Amino acid sequence: MEKLNPYLTFPGNCEEAFNFYRSVFGGDFLSIGRFSDMQSDEGVIVPEYKMNKIMYISLPIGEQTVLMGSDSDEEWSPAVVSGNNISLSITAKTKEDADRFFESLSGEGKIIMQIGDVFWGSYYGMCTDKFGVNWAVCYEKKETDD
Repeated sequence: MEKLNPYLTFPGNCEEAFNFYRSVFGGDFLSIGRFSDMQSDEGVIVPEYKMNKIMYISLPIGEQTVLMGSDSDEEWSPAVVSGNNISLSITAKTKEDADRFFESLSGEGKIIMQIGDVFWGSYYGMCTDKFGVNWAVCYEKKETDD
């Protein structure tokens, strides 16, 4: 079964917000990635002042939901304003499902990040659908994938 999770975007205070959410809900972060973790072969130059900002973070809430988030600004995505700072993140069972979801959701919408292999090992893309809803589509690669 696919898994759907909320994804929050912050204008630079993601770490502070997620430490607050952890104090409310308990638990430990599943993962934390900073922009400084980006590999230079990605072709993206990260300004020094953004290096310590959160690229992705995840906090399980209960048994079924993972709250995810990142810092962003107008260089990476649309400006963060109250109301557009949440996305739905769907993790597909197969790469083919991920492609189908992404193609369907981005059709008549806007591709923010083309779906493809990313340096942290997933197959991932971001888009806004024709209704203005932000989506992140992910497939967690398995060792049997090529």
